[in-house]
Amino acid sequence: MTQIVVLPHVELCPDGAVLEAAPGMTICDSLLANGIEIEHACEKSCACTTCHVIVREGYNSLEAAEELEDDLLDRAWGLEPTSRLSCQAVVRETPLTVEIPKYTINMVSEGKHG
Repeated sequence: MTQIVVLPHVELCPDGAVLEAAPGMTICDSLLANGIEIEHACEKSCACTTCHVIVREGYNSLEAAEELEDDLLDRAWGLEPTSRLSCQAVVRETPLTVEIPKYTINMVSEGKHG
């Protein structure tokens, strides 16, 4: 099992969390399996950006993003150089530290930020 440290998120994970994920699972599935209800509006089909995470540690252990993921990430709120769509980023053996951005593009477009 691979450790994933989830940094605190005011709504989804107020105290942060440390999870164990099976290599081969996506970050999104690992979060969901551990009760962290990250948004995934497209049902994990790489068609939106609501499951965007920033990989603070372990980014280089992930397989490179496909072109479609990179194109979608260009529209994500709070994009950073180590941003990934968690439905596409597959956990390997290297421990990860991830941050769930404060907002998703859905929240921004629906006026739920502030």
